[in-house]
Amino acid sequence: MAAERDSEGLAAARPMLTDLYQATMALGYWRAGRARDPAEFELFFRRCPFGGAFALAAGLRDCLRFLRTFRLQDEDVQFLASVLPRDTDPAFFQDLRSLDCSAVTLRALPEGSLAFPGVPLLQVSGPLLLLQLLETPLLCLISYASLVATNAARFRLIAGPDKRLLELGLRRAQGPDGGLTASTYSYLGGFDSSSNVLAGQLRGVPVAGTLAHSFITSFSGCEVPSDPMLAPAVGESPGVDLAASVKLWLERVCACLGLGVQEPHPGERAAFVAYALAFPRAFQGLLDSYSVRRSGLPNFLAVALALGELGYRAVGVRLDSGDLLQQAQEIRGVFRTVAAQFQMPWLESVLIAVSNNIDEEELARLAQEGSEVDVIGIGTSVVTCPQQPSLGCVYKLVSVGGQPRMKLTEDPDKQTLPGSKAAFRLLASDGSLLLDLLQLAEEPPPQAGQDLRVWPRGAQEPCTVRPAQVEPLLQLWLQQGQLCEPLPSLTESRAFAQWSLSRLSPAHRQLQNPALYQVALSEKLRSLVDSLSSQGAP
Repeated sequence: MAAERDSEGLAAARPMLTDLYQATMALGYWRAGRARDPAEFELFFRRCPFGGAFALAAGLRDCLRFLRTFRLQDEDVQFLASVLPRDTDPAFFQDLRSLDCSAVTLRALPEGSLAFPGVPLLQVSGPLLLLQLLETPLLCLISYASLVATNAARFRLIAGPDKRLLELGLRRAQGPDGGLTASTYSYLGGFDSSSNVLAGQLRGVPVAGTLAHSFITSFSGCEVPSDPMLAPAVGESPGVDLAASVKLWLERVCACLGLGVQEPHPGERAAFVAYALAFPRAFQGLLDSYSVRRSGLPNFLAVALALGELGYRAVGVRLDSGDLLQQAQEIRGVFRTVAAQFQMPWLESVLIAVSNNIDEEELARLAQEGSEVDVIGIGTSVVTCPQQPSLGCVYKLVSVGGQPRMKLTEDPDKQTLPGSKAAFRLLASDGSLLLDLLQLAEEPPPQAGQDLRVWPRGAQEPCTVRPAQVEPLLQLWLQQGQLCEPLPSLTESRAFAQWSLSRLSPAHRQLQNPALYQVALSEKLRSLVDSLSSQGAP
């Protein structure tokens, strides 16, 4: 099988990113002569995260790249030999060297799909030994990606469609791989951009960023720019000494705001001038290194107006402390006053960005009607998922040799659904979602306009539904190791995720105490479950 060689593939998991007990089971299968038994596993979660009623499926692109490049190297096999029993037959390790995924078939929800408890995110079929070795890497690739995409989607739902969301959590992420995954899938879930440069390079995530307090506090005000001259934005007029122009504008701004010209910090102003000289078409100011009202704001305005005189437009300011909502409203008022005073109307619409450990509650404040905040930077709360740090996905055997397998347990919630299955989404005539249906793969698919008797999970009695539309959920992506169709781009998956979320009813979309979405079993699948439960599953 040809290995995929692209920059995104650099982020794929390695085959040895697994648990030791996968290797010990592999040896057990091999020793029992069952390594090549045809098998099928399903990967799913049991409860929606964050107390919500939905999740977003994510991580498929990483799984496919992992499967297409899966191959144990000599050093991998040598290490396994060092941790398995010394008397292990060398032929086992020789077989491991020949393993690839050319016999693996994978069906999955497309990335950005709505996902609900018990409905497979992945169905993987192939040789039993190999599928066992794939368990931990696939869980690792799907679980966190889906969790962070869902978390990001919740932030997007709170923010609404117009606020720009910037993910800036790399420094707070759980390691470099966690940081890359978080940046990738927060974008899929609805964020507009990330500060993570590697996510931009490898994954095509739009990147954004400006400056930190260290840049500003590194200046004392005594520095002299090596070249303070800035040419106008258009035309061929002579350049202007920007630092000198800013000094003149500061006097006018302070008079307008009722401040003494000595109040704004000179080091902060020097930093803003230096940044403006480097980025005259993308000048932004971080306002709270000292005092927002008495220093950051007047210094920013002096530089912005000096740039405006040369035909440039400052693009924004950022706040990183204090009452962000109140300060944004006050700053917008000052922008309007100064814009009118100096006849620079563009100043009124300069973007106001905020950051500072923003969680769902604070985001709701910042997104309320009348908020003057335009861009919201969120780090820790999106990448670490503090409300629920794990989605809890599981990977369970459902058939071997064409025979259904079921896990029976003392905990009913941990019982599995046996057999190879198909999944469908049933919709009403107005396009609203009725329920997701799981049935055996051998059954004919449900038909639009026909009554269907189903068993909602957890219910003691069946019910009858008549869908107006029926959508198959699980798409064939990999067949006998070959990619069946091109993967959507990350941007396309992001758009699909937003479309998916728009189909949820308000009762299912609300983040606190939502209505639970229904997942049901066909009568035939329910009968199989009852039969195996009563007999004791094989």
